[in-house]
Amino acid sequence: MTINPTGSTASLATLTATELGSLFASRAISPVEVTRAVLERAEAKQAELNCFYAIDAAGATAAAEASEKRWAAGEPLGAIDGVPATIKENVALAGFSQPSGTAAKFDAPPATADGPLAARLKESGGVIFGITVMPDYGMLSSGVSSLHGITRSPWNPAWTVGGSSGGAGAAAAAGVGPLHSGSDIGGSLRLPATWLGLFTLKPSSGRVAVDPPYMGRVAGPLTRTVDDAALMMSVMTRPDIRDYTSLGQQDLDWSDIHYPDLDSAMRGKKVAFHLEGGAGLPTDPEVAAAIQDAVSHFAAAGAEITEIAPPMTEEYLDDLDMFLRVRSLGDFEALSPERQAMVLPFIQDWVLAGQGVTGVESLRHYQTIQSMRDSTVRSTAPYDLVLSAASPVAAFPAEWPMPSNDAATSLHHIAYTAPYNFSEQPASTLNCGFTADGRPIGLQIAGRRYDDLEVMRASHWYEQTRPSSANPAWPL
Repeated sequence: MTINPTGSTASLATLTATELGSLFASRAISPVEVTRAVLERAEAKQAELNCFYAIDAAGATAAAEASEKRWAAGEPLGAIDGVPATIKENVALAGFSQPSGTAAKFDAPPATADGPLAARLKESGGVIFGITVMPDYGMLSSGVSSLHGITRSPWNPAWTVGGSSGGAGAAAAAGVGPLHSGSDIGGSLRLPATWLGLFTLKPSSGRVAVDPPYMGRVAGPLTRTVDDAALMMSVMTRPDIRDYTSLGQQDLDWSDIHYPDLDSAMRGKKVAFHLEGGAGLPTDPEVAAAIQDAVSHFAAAGAEITEIAPPMTEEYLDDLDMFLRVRSLGDFEALSPERQAMVLPFIQDWVLAGQGVTGVESLRHYQTIQSMRDSTVRSTAPYDLVLSAASPVAAFPAEWPMPSNDAATSLHHIAYTAPYNFSEQPASTLNCGFTADGRPIGLQIAGRRYDDLEVMRASHWYEQTRPSSANPAWPL
C-alpha cells in the first residue's frame, strides 16, 4: 500500500473509523501502518494516563496483517475491517484474564473464549489492540482501582476520567485509535463520556449482547464522533446465544442517522427536558446553564419543548443504591478475608452497608426499581426525546472514587442516568459546553424504548449544529 499521506504516526492513530475505512478502500494507507501507529501511541499514552490493562501488540499486528490481505484482495469483512478497537476489562478476550479492576482478583485465570463483544469485533475484522481498565468491580464512577491505580484524564491529569468505562474513555479522548467500548449499569458509559467530551450510546437493553446479562446492564461504544459509534453499533448488535435477553437478529440500518435537511430536522419534534436530577447531588449551575443552552438550541430549530419532572426520586435512588450494595456484598463475602482486604477500602465501606438487609427488604428494593422503571417509561412516553444533563457535576479530582468522595452518598450522582438503564430505554451523551475552567459538560438525549436510531439521529444533528464553543478541541 502507499505511503501514509498524513505525514505522521500520531495523526494516523487519531483518524476516525469512517476516515480509515475510506483510506483502506482506496489503498492510501494500510491496516498494518495504522495499527503500528496506534500501538506506538498506546504505549506512550499508557505512561501518562494509565488506561490499559493490557496492550496486545502481537495479536493486533497479526489481525492487521490479515486485514491488509483482505483489503488487497478487495474482500474486507466489513466497514471496520482493519480498524483499531479496544474492549473493557470485564469482557472476555481469549488468552487474557478478567480481574474486574480489583486486586482481589489479580490472579484470575485467562479466558478460554472471546465474549460476545470481542467475538463481534473480530469476526468483522476489527483489530483489538488493547484491554482498557476499570475500577474495582465496575462500581465506581472514576478511574480509581486497587489493582491498576489511578487513570487520569487527557484533558487534565488532575481530573477524573469517570467510570466504570474510564480506561476506554481516556484512550478515546487521547486519540489512541477510534473505536472503544464499555458497559453501563447506572451510567458507566455516559459518565466517562460527559467528563471527557465524548459521544456514547447506552443502547436499549438487549440491543448488544453481554455475558453474563444482568438487569440494567448494557454494552456500547465510546467514540469521538457519532458516525464512528454508529459504525461500531452495526457490528456490536449482532446476536449471541450467551445473552438470553438479546433482541436477536435486528434489521436496524445504523448508517441511517443523517437527516437530509439539518435546518428542518427538529421541526415539530416533541422534546422534553429537566434541569434537576430529582434526587442526590444538586446540579451545578454551570452544568444546568449548558443544558439550558442545548434545550434552547433544539427550541430554535423548531422542536416543541416541554419541561417535565425528573424520573428519579429520593426513594428510587436510595432503594437502588441499597439493592446494588447487597448485590456487590454477595461478591465481597465470597472472597476469603485475605482477598477482602485487597478490595479498595471505599468499595468495602460501600458494600458493608448492605450487611443486615433482609431478603424481604431486598425484594422491596427490587420492587422500587420496577416502579422507577414504570414511572420513567410513562413520564417520557409522550416525547420523541428527553434532554437533561448526564451528571449533576463536571469532572472531579482524579483521586476521588466518586463525586461526593463519601461511600454513604456514593451513588448520589446517577439520578440522571440510572432511570434509563432500568427502563431499558436508549440514551446518548455528547458534549454541549465547558465549565469556566475547561471541564467538558455532557448533554444526555434519551428516547423511547428500542428507538435507538431516533436518539442517534438527534445526537448526530446536535453534533453537526451545536455552537462551535461546544465542540471539543481534543487533547490529541
